[in-house]
Amino acid sequence: MILTEQDLTALFVTLKLASVSTLVLLVVGTPLAWWLSKSQWRFKYLIEAIIALPLILPPTVLGFYLLVSIGPNGPIGRLVDALGGAPLAFTFTGLVIGSVFYSMPFVVQPLQNAFSSSGGYTPSLTYGSFFYHSLTNG
Repeated sequence: MILTEQDLTALFVTLKLASVSTLVLLVVGTPLAWWLSKSQWRFKYLIEAIIALPLILPPTVLGFYLLVSIGPNGPIGRLVDALGGAPLAFTFTGLVIGSVFYSMPFVVQPLQNAFSSSGGYTPSLTYGSFFYHSLTNG
């Protein structure tokens, strides 16, 4: 099996997308899950509903909505354009946004449940020390 240059390019883009998406999900999803598990904010159900959208909507509908919203005439696309940014649709950044949005419930919901059910949490622990103690069982 010999890989062509196009095959290697596709493989590289896929690995790069997976790496960047995983990093973004860890950096954004973990604190978000911790906040959702500890927050008493009365409208947190709205955030949870938005996070759960990829589980409810078919992938084609979700992709269409994302494309419309980050496209040049969508609300996010217009905001990025007004701020002087490059268009997002059909770019690597757009791929990362779509991948992170689609994968967010698979990161946030299990971590939120874990943070909610951890018996060793005390209010005096900071997020970082709680995360460290959860990982090390210490």
